[in-house]
Amino acid sequence: MANDTSKEMRRGALEMVGAMLISGTIGWLVVASGQSPQNVVFVRCALGAPTLLAICMALGIVRRDMLTWRTLALAAAGGAAIVANWVLLFAAYSRASISMATVAYNTQPFMLVALGAVVFRERITASTAAWLGVAFLGLMLVVKVQPAVLAVPGQYLEGIGYALGAAFFYAVSSIITKRLKGTPPQLIALIQVTLGVFLLAPFVNYHALPATFLPWADLGTIGVVHTGLVYVLLYSAIQKLPTPMTAALSFIYPIVAIVCDRFAFGQTLAWVQLVGAALILLAAAGVNFGWRIVPRRQRGAVPSRQGAAQCD
Repeated sequence: MANDTSKEMRRGALEMVGAMLISGTIGWLVVASGQSPQNVVFVRCALGAPTLLAICMALGIVRRDMLTWRTLALAAAGGAAIVANWVLLFAAYSRASISMATVAYNTQPFMLVALGAVVFRERITASTAAWLGVAFLGLMLVVKVQPAVLAVPGQYLEGIGYALGAAFFYAVSSIITKRLKGTPPQLIALIQVTLGVFLLAPFVNYHALPATFLPWADLGTIGVVHTGLVYVLLYSAIQKLPTPMTAALSFIYPIVAIVCDRFAFGQTLAWVQLVGAALILLAAAGVNFGWRIVPRRQRGAVPSRQGAAQCD
């Protein structure tokens, strides 16, 4: 049983890493498409839905016994949260700097850990909290804040608010997904993006949709790869991993985004950003492999006493 659990967690970690590596390129595609947040998310859902339906049909998981009212209700609630997450995050980029929006959005692992402790009563060890602190410190170093951001304080604060809202809805969606343990992640994602099509249809500017091939190629990649593939990997990983590990591995996302910026836009990383990237990877590895950063504290004066409480 222990070996099976270990294998499941290793598989979940690999799925989470894969999802984050692909997700790190989405910002570039969103900007390159030239579309509004509502348009991008609508097309993402409209293209992601048939992709996921084909996957579900191929796996034979579109069955009546899988589509209970409880499953549909929870998946729909998670879908509403994830659609809100996408729209708010994409909107944040145009109001605050991408750097500050990224910093604000990456508070979601802490929201996720907190919600996990409240909803599932998951224990947060001192070492896990310390590793998350190291990861966030690294993130602050990776993201270079430009003073010009404060030139339009009203717009800046609005963008930060959108990013924080996106972080909260991501955490909510993750918590709901854990309630669906045992339900195929492909089916969960299918229900959610299908709901997204109906939620956003009234808000789409259809006249502004692309008229040329390249923007549609960007949107198509977002819909098929970043939705059809990534969310299958992501939801599968969330169901296998403890919440703190999911939170730590999510820090891989900004590293990939920085690397993507370097190759797509020629952005050069400063040494401070490289140090930050190293800290993020170290923290992700620390949580993933259970490295203790806070020394174990034992109760009682007799070391050999059995049943002594352990406080990490």
